[in-house]
Amino acid sequence: MRTDFDPAAMSRNEFYKLLTAVVVPRPIAWISTISPDGASANLAPHSFFTIASVAPPVVQFTSVGRKDTLRNVEATGQFVVNLAPEGLFEQINDTGTDFPHGVSEFEAAGVGSEPSLRVKPPRVAASPVALECEVHTTLGIGDSTVVFGRVVHGVVSQDVLVDGHPEISRLKPMSRLGKDEWGTLGDVREISRIRHADWQGPASAR
Repeated sequence: MRTDFDPAAMSRNEFYKLLTAVVVPRPIAWISTISPDGASANLAPHSFFTIASVAPPVVQFTSVGRKDTLRNVEATGQFVVNLAPEGLFEQINDTGTDFPHGVSEFEAAGVGSEPSLRVKPPRVAASPVALECEVHTTLGIGDSTVVFGRVVHGVVSQDVLVDGHPEISRLKPMSRLGKDEWGTLGDVREISRIRHADWQGPASAR
């Protein structure tokens, strides 16, 4: 037996809570931007985030409503996606606070910054990964805006590299779940993709 949910018969917030509880886990783009005058650096977590293209390398995140992140992105055409690691859990959550316009989350939450190489917004100094992006395009959908950013530079801390490749057990990324829930890495399972030439039927029948 299943329970039916009709978005047309539910409020926006009710269906939002359902969506964010079942589309899980969601990776977190900890996005840094800078105001048009360069006076204030903004930092906020966005959990509607994924890869949009490989060649060219493009990532995407969704701004629900119009927040400082989106305003800065539209005005400057640049942003940085910083990985949200487990060790910075409280600071990541702090930067999701609805501070007044013009307040720097870097300063308010005590997050250290460092200069980026190719864009003006700063990077999170303690984050092991940063993807510096220039806006490719934006797409408005309902009450949200999808931002596509072309990655023009990436940096990875040597502490999380094994044989030149980022190691998931060292990255320790956080993820967002439903309600006020967050996820840690947990168990990692590994399985190889099966080529058609090697196919011997579904696993349940082998």
